[in-house]
Amino acid sequence: MSNEHTPRRGVLLIVASPSGAGKTSLCRRLMADHAGLELSVSMTTRGIRPGEVAGRDYNFVSREDFQALIDQDAFLEWADVHGNLYGSPRAPVDQALAEGRDVLFDIDWQGAAEVARKCPEDAVRIFILPPSLEELRRRLVTRSQDADDVIERRIANAKGEIEHCDDFDYVFVNDDFDRSYAELAHIYHAERSRRFRNVWVEGYRANLLAEDV
Repeated sequence: MSNEHTPRRGVLLIVASPSGAGKTSLCRRLMADHAGLELSVSMTTRGIRPGEVAGRDYNFVSREDFQALIDQDAFLEWADVHGNLYGSPRAPVDQALAEGRDVLFDIDWQGAAEVARKCPEDAVRIFILPPSLEELRRRLVTRSQDADDVIERRIANAKGEIEHCDDFDYVFVNDDFDRSYAELAHIYHAERSRRFRNVWVEGYRANLLAEDV
């Protein structure tokens, strides 16, 4: 996005969906096409896995350090997942938004609700629906990442997640990847153009009105 006016405030873009609905693929495409959009890197107490890079995949910390941040209310959202703690630190997000950089959250509906509660003016929530639960099951089977019982559990969980789509600002069905990507990109572009995020407008308008023509 070139030829931008500055200063502006960044967008906090939250994308959620049931597992297998295509959220991650759409988010990766959006980030690849928009250099000014960065992924919020979560913090975790679990050990680093082969192939992961600290600071890119997660910020790996001790449980004591994580708990200290909880005590300081330093997370936008956090959760205990199978004995490991995961959270989104607030400070780097606040800094990015203040500097006009956009931040993407690829999280579940609970995390989306918590982030939106703490950042009501900045957060833009998008929920992606599958065409059907049967198609969702087919996608989960096709990607061959989970055992059958895990897939069925994901399908059952999807119903609970879909119940919360009314909490989101935008909702669309990912029945065609290219069309869905265009929808996601349009939302992102429109939110970047909101008046309150573009603080340069006031000075620009004043200069236009001051012109002697």
